[in-house]
Amino acid sequence: MKGRPILALLLIAGVSMSMTAQVKAHCDTMDGPVVNDAKVALATGNVTGVLKWIRPEDEREIRALFDQVKTVRAQGGPAQTLADRYFFESLVRIHRAGEGAPYTGLKPAGHVEPVIAASDRALDQGKIDTLVDKITSHIADGIRARFEKTLATRQHADGSVPAGRAYVAAYVEFTHYVEGLHQAAGGTTHGHGETEPAMSGHQTQQESHERQSER
Repeated sequence: MKGRPILALLLIAGVSMSMTAQVKAHCDTMDGPVVNDAKVALATGNVTGVLKWIRPEDEREIRALFDQVKTVRAQGGPAQTLADRYFFESLVRIHRAGEGAPYTGLKPAGHVEPVIAASDRALDQGKIDTLVDKITSHIADGIRARFEKTLATRQHADGSVPAGRAYVAAYVEFTHYVEGLHQAAGGTTHGHGETEPAMSGHQTQQESHERQSER
């Protein structure tokens, strides 16, 4: 893999920009890491494992809720089921609020994006090479496809107005795709895959949109 690690990291960083919404949604599924840790906490009676998913200022609320839920679920049957569900929903809601993300309810198991599931498997296995190769290949194909399209339309760009516009459309898509990858590689990740450009946060993002609209 010599010569590819830097490209691989760049491409993986780019994926984080285009998949922010999906990655965040990973935490509100019934088979996501937040709920899985909540299940362990309820089974063992130890809340420590879920506290990492929330902000320090929310810890007191979760601890109090956990104690209440333990009391209710001790009744077993439907009471336990309802108490567990309430704890899952409350924990995910508070977790997402800490990220500045809306809570839209718990999603059923199986709603995790394949690439996120692959990321989890890589962590479980302690091996990253397969994931790097897969994502590198996928996005490298995306760069090549956009490049070839832009190159082909460029040859006829001055032949007619429609041909020129076809070239411009291909050019904008190609350059924005590469620019997004480059900005992501130089940015700082927040929360679960949310990438902020390195220069100046929301202002930089707004300026980037303005530049794109001018092209």
